[in-house]
Amino acid sequence: MHKTGLNIFAEIDGIGAASGLFVKDDLLYIIGDNSGYLNQYDIKTTALSKIQILSSTDSTLLENIPKTQKPDFEVLCHFENTLFILGSGSTPVRNLIIEYDLETNKITSNDLSETYNLLKPASSIDDENFNIEGAIFTGEEWLLFNRGNGSSSQNGIFKIPEKRLTHAKSSNFYPIILPNIKHINSSFTDATFYKDDIYFISTAEDTNSTFNDGEILGSFIGSINAKSLKLNFAHKISGNHKFEGISFYKTSGNSIEFLLCEDLDTEELKTTIYKLTLSL
Repeated sequence: MHKTGLNIFAEIDGIGAASGLFVKDDLLYIIGDNSGYLNQYDIKTTALSKIQILSSTDSTLLENIPKTQKPDFEVLCHFENTLFILGSGSTPVRNLIIEYDLETNKITSNDLSETYNLLKPASSIDDENFNIEGAIFTGEEWLLFNRGNGSSSQNGIFKIPEKRLTHAKSSNFYPIILPNIKHINSSFTDATFYKDDIYFISTAEDTNSTFNDGEILGSFIGSINAKSLKLNFAHKISGNHKFEGISFYKTSGNSIEFLLCEDLDTEELKTTIYKLTLSL
């Protein structure tokens, strides 16, 4: 049985609807699903800076984009010195991929519409149930995590054997059964890679829509074998939090530590980062 501990790591003003995060050294990168900025938070000094990743002459609009227009950036993952920011694909305006080079600060934007349209028929997931909430890039292939909060509850992992996600020619889909709360299935909200395992978070939310929010019933931390894509375990960590981002932080003794971010589904520009300790 895995033991877990959940504590507040940082409280940050100026970031809303946090949906993905990545930590490197003393810098914490955070993306919001309704923002045109990548946030950089210095853990030691608590200084917050914003990197504009979408074009607009109205900086106010970029800070809190209306729901029908937002890019829905639900994914912040990395490989080596590049951060990848992905839209969920749950509507036609949510198909962007942004690459940010941590060394050169170069920003590249591409459209994932063709790739997302390739994935749907191969998995029998329709537009209404397609909702990418997590991604892992190994350097050789991509793993995309579909959140099964639509009417069909189709949780699963797309495995794409390409170095460039925009060049996808084929994929395999692996359905994953996740634990439920009060008969409401939990669904993927993010994932990260550590050694030979995938660590994911999932939330049980009382809704059958990828667009509309519902009552939060609880969240889980779990592990999936990276080779077999079989579930190792899932453990409930909260009864009322909707965690949407996870990043490996460090190991300590016989435990592994992750940082989590939470989407409060409000327009308030404030976010709390949590540290989750999981016994190995």
